Amino acid sequence: MACNYHFALLLSLLCGTATSTATAALVQQQPLVLKYHNGAVLKGTVTVNLIWYGRFTPIQRSIIVDFLQSLSSGKAPLPSVASWWKTTAKYKGGVGATSAIVGKQILDENYSLGKSLKNFQIVALAAKGDRTNGAVNVVLTAKDVAVEGFCMNRCGSHGSTRGPTRFAYAWVGNSETQCPGYCAWPFHQPLYGPQGPPLVAPNGDVGVDGIVINLATVLAGTVTNPFNNGYFQGSATAPLEAVSACTGVFGSGAYPGYAGNLPIDKTTGASYNAHGVNGRKYLVPAMWDPQTSRCSTPV
Repeated sequence: MACNYHFALLLSLLCGTATSTATAALVQQQPLVLKYHNGAVLKGTVTVNLIWYGRFTPIQRSIIVDFLQSLSSGKAPLPSVASWWKTTAKYKGGVGATSAIVGKQILDENYSLGKSLKNFQIVALAAKGDRTNGAVNVVLTAKDVAVEGFCMNRCGSHGSTRGPTRFAYAWVGNSETQCPGYCAWPFHQPLYGPQGPPLVAPNGDVGVDGIVINLATVLAGTVTNPFNNGYFQGSATAPLEAVSACTGVFGSGAYPGYAGNLPIDKTTGASYNAHGVNGRKYLVPAMWDPQTSRCSTPV
């Protein structure tokens, strides 16, 4: 069963039009608890296999691969992507700092299944990766690929198969031309709610920097709730997970429609909150910390 990443931006923005900043801040201070449902939690080294569906430029692929490599790199200055990712190791079953490595990469630039995909086709594409325990097969769809539910109620999702070769998988789409106001906020003005100026994307690509946010969300959900019986709040069919429970929060002082206080790159004017490998900067979403019961941000 797949867990959709409901971006929830629409709801939070609409709520923001009816509440003051002070009220929103008070709401955020209420304790948040993700219930543990006694299931498996991925731990140790997680191998992320990538299935690139459609056409991505080499630069776009490098932005995403560098992000994944940043999850375990101790070389980037703080605040870093790796320090953010270490929060996953605090979930029950985590051993030390859960690490992630990039495994197999498969390019499908000829759209073998067409440019309009159903959910079962996403699973079929994910099956091309390694079907081993501890691996996550991630399908990334290009900006000209439509996916069932994409831009309507999700920007990405994760799930798992059943049977002796059960494996975890995830999918994220590039929203650049289809719904940047829904899936690439805060790098694009939102479809609804307060219309503040968008932030400058740290890697200069609204669609791909949006993918990074959504990829971070579904990966954290996969690691802490891989088989739909780990950590989540609410319904198992539409759960709030490690990051989706903290939607729209990227820095301190965040409230509906405002991403929070963030560093600004003096050269590019881009907003970010975490350093990665190869000098890259990223904007990663807040993650629920089980030790503090709070949404934790890098800054």
